[in-house]
Amino acid sequence: MKKKVDAFDYAGVICKALRKGVLLTTRVGERVNTMTIGWGKIGVEWGKPIFIAYVRDSRYTRRLLEESGEFTVNIPLNAENREILGYCGSKSGRDTDKIRDMKLTTVDSDVVGAPGIAQFPLTLECKVIYQQKQDLAGMPQQVTDKFYPPVGVEQVPDMHTAFYGEIVNAYLIEREAKSR
Repeated sequence: MKKKVDAFDYAGVICKALRKGVLLTTRVGERVNTMTIGWGKIGVEWGKPIFIAYVRDSRYTRRLLEESGEFTVNIPLNAENREILGYCGSKSGRDTDKIRDMKLTTVDSDVVGAPGIAQFPLTLECKVIYQQKQDLAGMPQQVTDKFYPPVGVEQVPDMHTAFYGEIVNAYLIEREAKSR
């Protein structure tokens, strides 16, 4: 069961949760993937409620976001969920099914294809309306040194892309749904 809410009534909760991590969940076909994110923003842009999620270019989730154009943001309430956040932040959906591995309970969304996660009951359903790769040239050197050192054989930074998701629905999952 879901209780519809105004996402902005929970803006402070969302921002505090981002410090420890929240889940960003995508679906392409039958494949559901979730990953921990710690960078994000909630606000208004172009007169629309927006959640901006920052995803590194190397992440499997980035490809899924581009393909589906939809995601959910799943925020914990009254629970740490450190084990789930740690696992979903360190394993790739290319190699494993994190939903199955962590025994997460998915809940069908009302507007987007990506599900909510019952263990993280505050859910934002988002449709990507814009994306922008971050530009190293506009960043202070101390930021690029700390967050974007050269990696890999080609020695290039693993940049983030900002995915602007229009918040098209928000709710609290009030009881656990049947596990999938």
